[in-house]
Amino acid sequence: MSEPQVVVVDREPQVVVVRDPDAAADEAARRIAFVLRDAVGRRGRADWAVTGGSTAVGIYRALATDPLRDEIPWAAIHVWWGDDRFVPRDHPLSNVKAFDEILLGIGRAKGATAGGGPAGVPMPPGGVPIPIEHFHPFRTGEAIGRARGAAWCADAMAAELHAAGPISDDGWPAFDLLTLGMGGDGHVLSVFPGSPAFEAPELALAIPAPTHIEPHVERVTLNPAVVTAARQVLVVVVGASKATILAEVLGPLTDVRRWPAKLARHAGATWIVDEAAAVRLVL
Repeated sequence: MSEPQVVVVDREPQVVVVRDPDAAADEAARRIAFVLRDAVGRRGRADWAVTGGSTAVGIYRALATDPLRDEIPWAAIHVWWGDDRFVPRDHPLSNVKAFDEILLGIGRAKGATAGGGPAGVPMPPGGVPIPIEHFHPFRTGEAIGRARGAAWCADAMAAELHAAGPISDDGWPAFDLLTLGMGGDGHVLSVFPGSPAFEAPELALAIPAPTHIEPHVERVTLNPAVVTAARQVLVVVVGASKATILAEVLGPLTDVRRWPAKLARHAGATWIVDEAAAVRLVL
């Protein structure tokens, strides 16, 4: 793979342009591994907040394969979820499912075998040794099984963050690394354009099913304030369908309520984009 082209947009986030989605996943995985190792070396643990989306599959596959698999101190890493759909953990729409299958090796007996995992990609062998008590998804399955709503699920995540998370002096989680995708409307996490989440004081919130973008299912999400509170943010955007909105988000206007992804335009944020997504950028 050729070396990525690195450019800086408006002195805000670093923008890394690579050839294609596979190269974006590989570059993201390398950077994730470096940040996690560094955090563990500095303070004995790393708190990594993840999300879902199609790009996560390639990233997880790279992290679960040598050499990165053996370079990451998995036993010292806490994994949190930035958002999820309000569906069971093994549901195809779950943001946790790909992590379970690829990095933890859970659920492969149901069809995610070594011959083909999520989205038909090859599966790496085995699972990485993350202690179960370091794994912090939204408790969607429990909420659904107990006939609790998404608001209960969000409250449970907030309580878990207060009990075991990296809460900073200002009350917001300061993750060592927050990885994000970007929706076709410019949303990040499950914070959509014009979302009331921008004014919410809660650490985690229930989000009604969006009507303007699929899938039309209820969500749970961390407060958008976590994007600016995180020590480092990594956003991965690929594909020609994201080119126009990416140009808007990295353009001169600064309305985060119109384009929530603009929250990730700050020092300490890196955007990895492929050539198809970057075609409209002025670099």
